[in-house]
Amino acid sequence: MFERLVPHMRVKSIYDIDLNMLAQKGVKGIITDLDNTLVGARVALATPELVQWLDTVRSLGFKVVIVSNNHETRVSRFALPLAIPFIHAARKPGGRSFRKALRVLGLQAEETVVIGDQMLTDVLGGKRMGLYTILVSPITPADEGIMTRFNRLIERIALSRLRRKGLWQEEEKK
Repeated sequence: MFERLVPHMRVKSIYDIDLNMLAQKGVKGIITDLDNTLVGARVALATPELVQWLDTVRSLGFKVVIVSNNHETRVSRFALPLAIPFIHAARKPGGRSFRKALRVLGLQAEETVVIGDQMLTDVLGGKRMGLYTILVSPITPADEGIMTRFNRLIERIALSRLRRKGLWQEEEKK
């Protein structure tokens, strides 16, 4: 069970993802979480750096959809100015929102990646759907809600077991 929490790739932030490598692998679409993945949990709008990254993503031909467990007001206020389709109240790791996201993108699972900051929602949900998963470090973990903090506790327990089984290696400090 814990193996399903191990992402295919881990990076510090979205800006560390090799987009050209993804394109070479045949990836055409990105399903991304919002809070603590694209911006901090309390940041209302996209930063200039994120807008530039999204422009690069689109210029490389990737389609993007935001899939968030957050409420409609939060997600729509963020996504609409960027002209990014979104799915709110997604209930990740359930498969319904991921299937809907694939329909929105018009893509198959093997053409799509999931980017998120949580193993229990983004990684588990993506892997259950056969999607390539990329785990980013949370941008502002101190600003997380009660459910996310609970998930982080479970993640720490899972990480301990994954380390003991040799399935999780710590990244080298730079």
